[in-house]
Amino acid sequence: MVDFHCHSIFSDGELIPAEIWRRVKILGYSAIAITDHADHSNFEFIITNLLKIKRVFNNLTPRLIAGIELTHVPPEFIPELIKEARKCGAEIVLVHGETIVEPVAEGTNISAILGGADILAHPGLIKEEEVKLAAEKGVFLEISGRKGHCLANGHVAFLAKKYGANLVINSDAHSPSDFLTKDLAFKIGLGAGLKPEEVEKIWEIAKKRFF
Repeated sequence: MVDFHCHSIFSDGELIPAEIWRRVKILGYSAIAITDHADHSNFEFIITNLLKIKRVFNNLTPRLIAGIELTHVPPEFIPELIKEARKCGAEIVLVHGETIVEPVAEGTNISAILGGADILAHPGLIKEEEVKLAAEKGVFLEISGRKGHCLANGHVAFLAKKYGANLVINSDAHSPSDFLTKDLAFKIGLGAGLKPEEVEKIWEIAKKRFF
C-alpha cells in the first residue's frame, strides 16, 4: 500500500510527520508522501522541514517522501512555483485541482498539467482535452478517498481510461481516521468504476514512477 497525498501539522493536518509515518507503518504501507498545502509564502518551510525528518528516516520502511501540494495558487503562477518547489527539494509535487467542493480558480487543472506537476489532486470535472494532455505529459490524476473531493471520482476514472491517463488512489488524509487500508483503497477504485485488475495496475505504475 502506498499513498502520495496526506497532510501534517505543517498545514492543516493533525499529526506531526513521525506519527503519520508510524500510523501508516502499522497499516502496512511501503511508502507515504507528506504533501502539505503550500503557496509562495510557506513552500520552503514545509519542504525544508520534511527533508530533515526524511534524512533521519532514510533507511526505514515505509519510505517517507517529502512532497508538497500547491493549493489555491493563481493558475498563472503554478508552473513557476512547481519549478521552485523542485529546486527546494520536493520529491513529488501535487497541485490542488478543481474539486467541485471548493472555489478553485478555473484554469488550475490545465496550468498544473502544463507546468509538469506529478499528480493533479482531485481534479473535479476535468475536461477531456485536459485529460488527453495529462496522458501525453505523464501527469497522474487522483482518485480521492476524501469526503467531497471523491464525488467526481467516476468522471475522472472514466476519462482517464478513455485517453490512457495514469491514475493514483490517495487518501488526502488530514487526521488519523483518514488513512486508507489497502482494502478500502481498493474499494474506492472499484467505486470509481475501475476493474479489479485496473486498480492493481494503478499501484504498480505509481510505484515504478515515484519510488
